[in-house]
Amino acid sequence: MNLETLVTEHPQIKDLINQQPIFWRNPDYAQKAELPFSKADIFDAVARLERFAPYLAKVFPETAATNGIIESPLISLNEMQKTWEQQNQQDLAGSLYLKADNALPISGSIKSRGGIYEVLKFAEKIAITHGNLAYMDDYSILASAEFRQLFSDYSVIVASTGNLALSVGIVAATFGFKTTVYMSHDARQWKKDKLRENGVTVKEFNTNFSSVMPKARAAAAADPNCHFVDDEGSNDLFLGYAVAAVRLQKQLKDQQIKVDQEHPVIVYLPAGVGGSPSGVTFGLKTILGPNVHAIFCEPTHVPSVTLGMMTQLNNRISVYDIGLDGLTAADGLAVGRPSRLAGKIMRTLLFGSVTFPDNDIYRYVAQLQDTQGITVEPSAAAGFTGIAPTIKNMPAFNSNHATHIVWATGGSMMPQSEREANYAKGKELMIAPLIHA
Repeated sequence: MNLETLVTEHPQIKDLINQQPIFWRNPDYAQKAELPFSKADIFDAVARLERFAPYLAKVFPETAATNGIIESPLISLNEMQKTWEQQNQQDLAGSLYLKADNALPISGSIKSRGGIYEVLKFAEKIAITHGNLAYMDDYSILASAEFRQLFSDYSVIVASTGNLALSVGIVAATFGFKTTVYMSHDARQWKKDKLRENGVTVKEFNTNFSSVMPKARAAAAADPNCHFVDDEGSNDLFLGYAVAAVRLQKQLKDQQIKVDQEHPVIVYLPAGVGGSPSGVTFGLKTILGPNVHAIFCEPTHVPSVTLGMMTQLNNRISVYDIGLDGLTAADGLAVGRPSRLAGKIMRTLLFGSVTFPDNDIYRYVAQLQDTQGITVEPSAAAGFTGIAPTIKNMPAFNSNHATHIVWATGGSMMPQSEREANYAKGKELMIAPLIHA
């Protein structure tokens, strides 16, 4: 891989190297391609989550109100839209919504979809193969001492910058699995503390996520009774995220939001390793069709999915290869090398991506709090950075009939001190101008 050649072939890499915000439009978008998953795979995941609903409602009381279904609201952002227009000095003609995965139960982030789903699938396999669980049973029996004893013979390992660790760690430990989380230097202290409170072993490393991953993988491989949750390439994580589309389809219908050629829906998704936004995008394109368009949003210091897709090298290139430091306040997005799955499957499904400086997300954290009373962590505000460059480059998306959905990926479990610090920083930065691609 010669960097000079790459820059010649893909001139926008020069902007990535210089940490300049960009808008990258995928040249392969909407072309025909063979995909490794189907609509049936998504519905299989939906059915598994429904089988586990009685168990989740029993062991996680916060899910009882939804009968054990893990879901988040779709919220109209009328007030935030007005503030966004003032801050960006332009009109946003369509409607603005928040898909509030920051409010997902159990682990308070989008990882509640994929991470929890993967642990459920592993538990089901153990309970059916080595226990006496039948598919038609009431799965709440899995909370019994008998099954907890069975699960204690097995272990789960995951490497994470934070939110995936919370979802996998909390649920795996609740089942009774011996659970270990490998965390990179980007992980917030409160997330480590929360995991330890839930009986999870946390191993900390003063290095980046991509360097921690092989250590976790090797530890899992040494134990035949261990399940490794692979954030860089897990099919189960991917399909757990894809379930979001089935739920969103119903929410759009309930709120009378049309999805057709005259009524496009543009979805803005923060991207770290790329697994969760790719799973959601695959689901949206599969369930809702061609008039939903996904934009990934990444920090200028860690544009790993953008770089991988732009060069088509995917996981064979990292941000460190082009001289970036990979450091960002958006801890959930601090992943230098993208998922093995993300680029391959997104090749024809992702409309494009944007990159943003960290200061912008703090501003949006404060604005969302001021206008709507909604608190998100900095990485979860990344979707807001995608709107201005997208409508600038795609004026057709700035129509009265368009719907813009910002996917808020985490934040409801943050300690009050963390919320206050993020808000204060955002308010301080409000006076500085936004920098767009």
